[in-house]
Amino acid sequence: MKSAIFITVRSNSKRLPNKALIKIQSIPTIVHLIRRVKNVNVDHIILCTTLLKEDDILCDIATSEGIDFFRGSTLDKLDRWKGASSKFNIDFFVTADGDDLFCSTELIELALNQYINNKPDFIESPDAICGSFTYGIKVKALNKVCDIKNSDDTEMMWTYFKDTEIFELEVLKNVPVEFIRSDIRMTLDYYDDLIFFEKIINHFYDNKNINFSIRDIILYLNHNPEVIKINSYLHDEWKKNQEANTHLDLKKRNSALL
Repeated sequence: MKSAIFITVRSNSKRLPNKALIKIQSIPTIVHLIRRVKNVNVDHIILCTTLLKEDDILCDIATSEGIDFFRGSTLDKLDRWKGASSKFNIDFFVTADGDDLFCSTELIELALNQYINNKPDFIESPDAICGSFTYGIKVKALNKVCDIKNSDDTEMMWTYFKDTEIFELEVLKNVPVEFIRSDIRMTLDYYDDLIFFEKIINHFYDNKNINFSIRDIILYLNHNPEVIKINSYLHDEWKKNQEANTHLDLKKRNSALL
């Protein structure tokens, strides 16, 4: 089995322009994420971005950080992942959104082990801290989704796995109880999210700890609850925006079979 981490990112962002390139401690946010997930033992770490000229710099960053990259559709995230999976012969991958600077290597490793043991089509962890884990996806299931979908805009892609009732879904198992926190938001979408990340990264860098873990972050936040409040109020708005833009659009010949 060949496994991978797909870092999904593009430069174009309406709410926080060029957020992947904003620097904290003189390091672009996307590089903070890349360096974090490089601690996971997988066959490939692949930055999945678009063919747009403005995303050339993301490919340059991937090369300079020693990881692979793949370029594909701007809006069709699923097709981009399919192309990356085909090029690098991947069987299973865990997604790491470019917004999720603190994506948990511990949870990624749990997903990889769970796939080895159970071979599910799709793994999610809905109760884990927002931004600590996204999804684990079997490539055979991804290819099937790409065959039945009828949209080239799959930014909100989970509906094709969760709402078609044809895939084997699993919730991530053995998530540490301290990772189950609905009050913490660790994803970069708005300006106050940036302030939140700056507070945490600056704290650990100032204390000469550049390899801080999710557990370190949680401990810091427990002692500094005012930092949680910087962006936690945004979560409901963010969730409503995602729900409003989630649409299941299937080809007619396939929708009749579901």
